[in-house]
Amino acid sequence: MTIAEVVSGYADHLRSRDVSAHTSRAYIADVTDFFEHAAHTPTARSGPHAAESGVGDIDLNDLRAWLITLDDAGAAKSTVARKIAAVKSFFAYCVNHQGLTNNPAARLRTPKKDSRLPTVLKPQQAAALVSPQRASHAEAGTSDPIETAKWARDAAILEMLYAAAVRVSELTGLNRSDVDHQRSMITVLGKGDKERRVPFGKPAQSALQQWLNLRETFASTTSGDALFLGVRGGRIGARQVRELVHRHGSDDPSAPDIGPHGLRHSAATHMLDGGADLRQIQELLGHSTMSSTQIYTHVSMQRLQETYRQAHPRA
Repeated sequence: MTIAEVVSGYADHLRSRDVSAHTSRAYIADVTDFFEHAAHTPTARSGPHAAESGVGDIDLNDLRAWLITLDDAGAAKSTVARKIAAVKSFFAYCVNHQGLTNNPAARLRTPKKDSRLPTVLKPQQAAALVSPQRASHAEAGTSDPIETAKWARDAAILEMLYAAAVRVSELTGLNRSDVDHQRSMITVLGKGDKERRVPFGKPAQSALQQWLNLRETFASTTSGDALFLGVRGGRIGARQVRELVHRHGSDDPSAPDIGPHGLRHSAATHMLDGGADLRQIQELLGHSTMSSTQIYTHVSMQRLQETYRQAHPRA
């Protein structure tokens, strides 16, 4: 079988195992990226190029050469870790289902996560970024219904990202039917296709209602039940959400430049500072393990140390 045929079989295998669509796309893209790299790089065996070879001709040196290229390009450790997981999964599939006798990815080591703490906003900076009043003031000077709807949508997105501390993929996947207006709750589909219920507050409820009142401005035959829409009527994408967060965040020169995940980090940190229990935050964020949530304890402690150094006369 050709490499393309094996990769296609692997994609079918992932679908049969109920792997989430997001993970499947990422893994297939990573495996494809590896073979594209190998196809244009002479192997360490100084034999034919990988484009002229099969899956069985790949060895550990080919994989290491690819990882070195990623490192030279400045890929984040989390990205490299995911790519290693992808090729490990792929070659394990080849051993179990395609008769491959040797798994060249078995000896790859996953890099340790960066020890850097996430960047978070101060509470007043977060309030300034997500306040729906900003949108109301901004739209006051225009009678363009498209711009008015866009501002209302952006305000609702910013409020929901911070209020519910959801991932950008969870937010863009929301439908109107996922919103429980009476209880101020949303149902999101998280990692591993796990559903969870997440509360949001009155400012987010107000901003969301303002957007829903104007949603028909963007609505089209392609809108379906999507909660948030792009200007052409389709479901808004993660890239558009990232761009609008960066755009609105740039209004405050004193605030660090963050994306949607920075608002999630900020919300979790502010809740911990406000006295929330770590396990409650874990449930809110949809973390499968406590270790992922404990980083906010370190962030909170770092902020305390910074405040101490600035404020205590004997620091």
